Amino acid sequence: MASDLDRVDQHRKSSDWVAGLWRAEDARLLKLDSNSRFTTNTGGSKLRMTKPFVEYDSQRHLLLGLLNGAPIFAVEALTEGEVHDLREIGHQLSDNERDIAAAATAMRNWHRDERFCPRCGAATTVINGGFARHCPSCDRELFPRTDPAVIVAVVDSDDRLLLGRQKRWPGNRVSVLAGFVEAGESLEQGIHREIAEEVDVALSSVRYFGSQPWPFPRSLMLGFSARAATTDICVDGEEIETADWFTRDQVNSQVASGQLGLPGASSIASRLVAAWLDGTLET
Repeated sequence: MASDLDRVDQHRKSSDWVAGLWRAEDARLLKLDSNSRFTTNTGGSKLRMTKPFVEYDSQRHLLLGLLNGAPIFAVEALTEGEVHDLREIGHQLSDNERDIAAAATAMRNWHRDERFCPRCGAATTVINGGFARHCPSCDRELFPRTDPAVIVAVVDSDDRLLLGRQKRWPGNRVSVLAGFVEAGESLEQGIHREIAEEVDVALSSVRYFGSQPWPFPRSLMLGFSARAATTDICVDGEEIETADWFTRDQVNSQVASGQLGLPGASSIASRLVAAWLDGTLET
């Protein structure tokens, strides 16, 4: 589904044009703290944005785009009231506000971490309303990076779901398996490799499910379902501590009793598990 947030790529190279948007009557500003948590109303069901009231600073104020014609900016600044991140409240936000929050978080993380040119080490400046940086030494334009990661709901011939647990996760949390795509790999190759490395299970088929920006700090989660060709599990013991096959009855009963904890509702992992639970996951 297309986003209503227009990134206005064709116009944002004009600093005067961006500065004019800052002064627009319907302009809105989303504040983020030093941990890229954004301001919300009480309970986190809605973003809390204000009208810009200071002078425009091209190095601090990031133009996220136009939402129904209204300019939306983001800035790292002192915050007031509640702050949250996408993991906590993404599922409560509207589609438009989720797009704003994801873009603001991803852009703020990139600017905080990538202030110097990776080729020559020179300090860079913000351009294009925040969607690029310029190296005065190399005369290069640098753009935000997105790291692709695959996340896969693996189902066997008995329609059981493969769930694993990482050592660092709290409580009894389990999830479908995921991992970053490595250099030179296709998404499908990354899926087969990750599942083999983590649990030693081979796959017979892979089907695309959907995607989700996950700016922690700058990932794009690419969701898939897969059919297992083998079912014997051997965990790697490093990233994955335990893994097993689960029926729907087992998941429902163990979640109800507190034996299992499922992924947070804001994640694509939660959507994959929910699709399997209600029988709509295609493999």
